[in-house]
Amino acid sequence: MILDIKEEFHTDDLEEMKAVYQSVGWMKHSPEVIKQVFESSNVIVIVKAEEQVVGFGRALSDGVFNAAIYDIVVHREFQNQGIACKIMRSLLERLEGVSCVHLISTSGNEEFYKKCGFRKVKTGMARYIREELQDEYLE
Repeated sequence: MILDIKEEFHTDDLEEMKAVYQSVGWMKHSPEVIKQVFESSNVIVIVKAEEQVVGFGRALSDGVFNAAIYDIVVHREFQNQGIACKIMRSLLERLEGVSCVHLISTSGNEEFYKKCGFRKVKTGMARYIREELQDEYLE
C-alpha cells in the first residue's frame, strides 16, 4: 500500500475525516467541528491511501517553547500497519526545535506514545468540563 502524507488540510476531505473519527468511536466530530479544529492547528498531517483519508494528526505550537499534539487517529481498517507511527514521526519532525511537546493520550494508548519517546509528566494538570472525562483522566 502506497501512503501519501499531506501537510495541509482541505475541506474536500471533511467527510472522509469524519468517517475516520467514527471508525474509532469518536462520534461528536461533525464536519464543522473537524474544520474548526484543523483550521486552528498549525501543524497538520493527513495520510491518504489511494486518495482516501486513512489517518491524521495535528498539533498547536508557538514554534519555540511549547507544542501540543492532538488527534492521532487511524481508520480502524488501517490500524496496525504503522500509519500512526508515520503520523507521529512527521509531526515530531516538524516540531523538532520546540522545547516541550506534550499530549494527553486516550485511555489504553499510553504504550504507543511511550514507544514514540513520550514520558509521563510529573506536574501535568488539566481541566475537563464533561464529568465523564474528569472521571477518566483526572486524579
